[in-house]
Amino acid sequence: MAGIGFELRKLLKKQTYSGLLQAYAFAGLISSGPWVLSIIGIMLIGVFSLGTIAPKEAISQFQVTVTYLFLISLIGTGLVQLSFTRFVADRTFEKDEAAILPNFNGLILVAVGTSLVVALPFAAFLFPEQSVLYRLLFIVGLAVMSAIWIATVFLTGMKHYRSIVFIFFIGYSATLGLAMLFRPFLGMDGLLLGFVLGHYLLLMGMIWLVYRNYHSDRFIAFDIWKPGAMYWSLMATGFFFNLGAWIDKLMFWYFPDTGQQVIGPLHASVIYDFPIFLSYLSVIPGMAVFLVRIETDFVEYYIKFYDAVREGATLDYIERMRNHMVYHVQRGLFDIAKIQAIAVLVTFALGGVLLEWIGISPLYLPLLYVDVVGAAMQVVLLGILNVLFYLDQRRAVLALTMMLPATNVVFTSISLFLGPAWFGYGFALSMLVTVLVGIWILNRK
Repeated sequence: MAGIGFELRKLLKKQTYSGLLQAYAFAGLISSGPWVLSIIGIMLIGVFSLGTIAPKEAISQFQVTVTYLFLISLIGTGLVQLSFTRFVADRTFEKDEAAILPNFNGLILVAVGTSLVVALPFAAFLFPEQSVLYRLLFIVGLAVMSAIWIATVFLTGMKHYRSIVFIFFIGYSATLGLAMLFRPFLGMDGLLLGFVLGHYLLLMGMIWLVYRNYHSDRFIAFDIWKPGAMYWSLMATGFFFNLGAWIDKLMFWYFPDTGQQVIGPLHASVIYDFPIFLSYLSVIPGMAVFLVRIETDFVEYYIKFYDAVREGATLDYIERMRNHMVYHVQRGLFDIAKIQAIAVLVTFALGGVLLEWIGISPLYLPLLYVDVVGAAMQVVLLGILNVLFYLDQRRAVLALTMMLPATNVVFTSISLFLGPAWFGYGFALSMLVTVLVGIWILNRK
């Protein structure tokens, strides 16, 4: 799935500052994807709506609703994202790309259908005080977000990176613009309507890109569900990774001393949510380095190494390609850590100014610092997992992703018991322990 890597290499080969900046800018936007960009959009909608929506709690209700749409859709589609990525990669290797598009359509149908089945009773019975429009938007929003995460599988496999960035720009501009357009008439429901419509446009653009790159005589197929087509270890990996990244938020939301009910059965934590979501904005530089280093330098020698093994090259050449591969893994992980360390230092220096600018109490600063470190560790973990995926070390990846929610639950429980001074350390320590174990496994491999 290194299509974007080849295009980034072209930009880097220009050996100009403009080419370098373009490569990292495109990599940052594409690798961050809908997750980080949506956080920015949600925060901007909230900022622009202050003083214009009454009651003020309606803004929080909108933001919490969208957060839960992300949570449910990410964990749910986590079961199929990685496994479908492997299915697409296997079909590409076998030069059977005609099987990709119909199975993409089939998986989208299953994901949307499952989302509707899950969300319909949830929205119908657990939001008695909300409007019919709100319930319908919750159902449709979950289906749209689930489809977006599946379409995201193709982003790094496509060479049309300018089209990807353009679609992101249109989708998130529409999200912000439509939310502001409907806000005066429908209040909180209007914000949610704008969010759903904007992301629907984003989904349509992503589907258009998929259809532009893949063709087939069949419209729909369900080959992915045949025995051996989908790897159960990858399905479990996707589920546990997303669960591990969210479990501390859920604990803070529903722990009596830190969470409160916001809308229907949905809870939030005022003390925990703002710092953790702000911290995820700091991962954009690290994600850019992650994509450029892994998808260009490492993949280049990874391909040469395995081609040499398959085609019977000399032992000396195979060893040299292996050494180059190891060197670029070490360099890539070091660069990711270095860039994220800079992001952490910048946050430490400007965190107070940032919180003051968006109107948040400086009492949140210590938690923001800890969360930024935890988010940095998560980017390093993604780099480690990606390399292990290339080496087809599925058991090692599964072990790491199962460790993530387990350690997060344990450390977050301890932090809740110790009190506010320790909030955030559970998430950060969980990421740190998983990263250290991942480096040890990668070093052995």
